[in-house]
Amino acid sequence: MTRGHVSHGLLHGPLHRPLHGRFTPFVEALARHAGETPRKLALRSGFGAPIDTLPRAIDFAGLWRRIARVGGHLRATWGVSPGDRVACLGFNDELQLSLLFACARTGAILLPLNFRLAVPELAAILGHAGVRVLFFDASHRETARQIRAALGDNVVIAPIETLISAPSEKSVTYPELPADAPVLLAYTSGTTGEPKGALHTQAGLLANAEASWWAHDMTANDHVLSALPLFHVGGLCIQTLPALLCGASVTLHPRFDPSAWLADVAARRPTLSLMVPATLRAVLLHPAWGTTDLSSLRGVMAGSSVVPVSAIDAFHARGIPLGQVYGATETGPVSIALRLGEAQRHPGTVGVACPGVSVRLLRADGGDTPDGEVGEITVRAPNVMIGYWRVPDHPSLTGGWFRSGDLARRRADGCFEVVGRSKDMIISGGENIYPAEIENVLADCPGVAEAAIVGLPDERWGEVPVAAVVPAPGHTPAADEILSFLASRIARFKLPRRVILLDALPKNALGKVQKSILTAWLSGATDGASPAPSDTPPR
Repeated sequence: MTRGHVSHGLLHGPLHRPLHGRFTPFVEALARHAGETPRKLALRSGFGAPIDTLPRAIDFAGLWRRIARVGGHLRATWGVSPGDRVACLGFNDELQLSLLFACARTGAILLPLNFRLAVPELAAILGHAGVRVLFFDASHRETARQIRAALGDNVVIAPIETLISAPSEKSVTYPELPADAPVLLAYTSGTTGEPKGALHTQAGLLANAEASWWAHDMTANDHVLSALPLFHVGGLCIQTLPALLCGASVTLHPRFDPSAWLADVAARRPTLSLMVPATLRAVLLHPAWGTTDLSSLRGVMAGSSVVPVSAIDAFHARGIPLGQVYGATETGPVSIALRLGEAQRHPGTVGVACPGVSVRLLRADGGDTPDGEVGEITVRAPNVMIGYWRVPDHPSLTGGWFRSGDLARRRADGCFEVVGRSKDMIISGGENIYPAEIENVLADCPGVAEAAIVGLPDERWGEVPVAAVVPAPGHTPAADEILSFLASRIARFKLPRRVILLDALPKNALGKVQKSILTAWLSGATDGASPAPSDTPPR
């Protein structure tokens, strides 16, 4: 088993003493920066605070000391051993990142929790994972107490600040670990079926960081503005963690807010940031979009789901390349990337496979599809999960190949174009209809703020596409106006048979539409303007 080694005397300066011992390559990557650039800014936490206050700024040496303190508490205070699961519940904070590296040193497995889930959902995940201790921030104290009441003695809860509020044992010993020790248990968003825990190793996270460095041309000179939730591999692993591992700086927002994002781009001058379609839209609709100085950005990456061409064009019009990263919770997630230098030449695609990543597009019978035809994206790479927690033989992972359920075609230029989910594909009268193609067109329809396409049963055609539309503020578009707009841009057989207006679309934490819920809503809805069901989430 491969082990990394940090030589005697690597860390110096503000640490006052050398660091010695064996580390995995994942941990060593951060330790190296603490030794070589101890005073360089590693993390800044704050939410739109003035630039000169540098709220909660911590350099690489300070970050390493914090990791050591957290690790000491995990070992000495909480008795955490290799393989134990440790959960955290809270808004984005540098302590969550310190906890991840401390888990990597102790051999524990970190489970970041989606704070938007209900208590029964959180309790079910914690019970399934067999978590030893749950750390929570001040905003989620009551939720943690309710989880503790639901699970009884099966979980211990503690405020996350106790990991740094007092010194920890300095004489603790850390186990020697293999490079591929498990370290991250990321539960899927659960858009369909029960959530599953994807287990990632330290070697996998490092391989994912290397893929991200290539995708972004990332160097230690970069400064990442991170605002997406760290409980998801997108917010954690596409830019934030890779930036720290390559010695770059990170400004971390507790939650995404378009005003704070625009203000910090102008004030703190980041070079990179990551968005999803929902946050792109929020920024584009913000009154300050057209006047904010965005010149420090050498690019923005987008992920999570298909990005409307109108959003891509809007960023390119401001001189900011909008690249894309394709992946899943199970793939690390950096698998396919449209690099910033290629973004304007290949709009609407997610790019090409990253170095070291193998991608196949499979037909339903398991054969490979030729270029130009649609198949299921299947990925094999060092950053793919080693499996689902407690589900060792899941059919999605066979022989190291992960079947994503996403459908795409490979264009003649080698770029992949995602067209939707295999479960979302609509077969109407023998024709395959991919909802993402219609949704991309609807994104540019006047009077439409958001739209989603689902298939509903039909006696004649088997199933037909139905459009759920959220009107733009101050607009009430008629169904025939929307259909007329579509008719000039897509084939007739793809036209929705019904258009239903809703106040909002049901979404998960990253803004992905939960189509199983939407289908249930639309099954009982009528054509034209309709109020959303009573359990519609707020906009």
